[in-house]
Amino acid sequence: MSVIACYSSKGGVGKTSVAANLAYAAAEDGDRTLLIDLDQQGASSFYFRVRAPRKHRAKALVGKSSSAFGAIRETDFEGLHILPAHRSYRNFDATLDGMKRSKKRLSELIDEVGYGYRMVVLDCPPSFSLVAENVFRAADRILVPLVPTTLSRRTYEQLMAFFEKTGYKRKKLRPFFSMVDRRKRMHLDTMRQLRLSEKRLLKTEIPFCAEIEAMGIHQEPVLSFSPSHRGSMALRELWNEVRSII
Repeated sequence: MSVIACYSSKGGVGKTSVAANLAYAAAEDGDRTLLIDLDQQGASSFYFRVRAPRKHRAKALVGKSSSAFGAIRETDFEGLHILPAHRSYRNFDATLDGMKRSKKRLSELIDEVGYGYRMVVLDCPPSFSLVAENVFRAADRILVPLVPTTLSRRTYEQLMAFFEKTGYKRKKLRPFFSMVDRRKRMHLDTMRQLRLSEKRLLKTEIPFCAEIEAMGIHQEPVLSFSPSHRGSMALRELWNEVRSII
């Protein structure tokens, strides 16, 4: 079993669309896949038209008697299941803070519910938090979408500094450019500069395009409803690149 996280402390960088499409691509390639939606906004759950069970709560997810198995739902796509988010996840940090092994609960959950899956994909909330630290421990690879702007670059530098300070393995971090608009000089300049300084950058660039944004309308991955679009081809290329490093 491999665990891939799509994480950024900055919102609005295309994290969820990548998580949903990578999970879809993995399942399409024959890997039984579980997508875990950890974001209280539940965008991944929305994309797959899945709601959390009424009794599903953050505390139950990581408590001593986890009810996570009962909360897992099938999607419309063969081999792809989802553990949906719940609005109670907004209190996830407070829930974890009162527990023993508070930074290892997600790893324990994945060990519990991940049996039988070849791939587990985590869609993470945009924050530096106990939830994030759980992700940093649990994931084999952490994909970090970077919109090629100054602020996004600064966010990644802060993440690297945090990993260095806390002793988390920086080799897990694999950034890639997201929502790229090659008509913008800032995007081109930022990508060129980072390519020179950051050796962990993946080669694939995900373009900014309306077709990916339309996932909210279709409520399914763009790889499903528009597989030949350039955005879909970039996401497929990203999956192939990720698969080669896990």
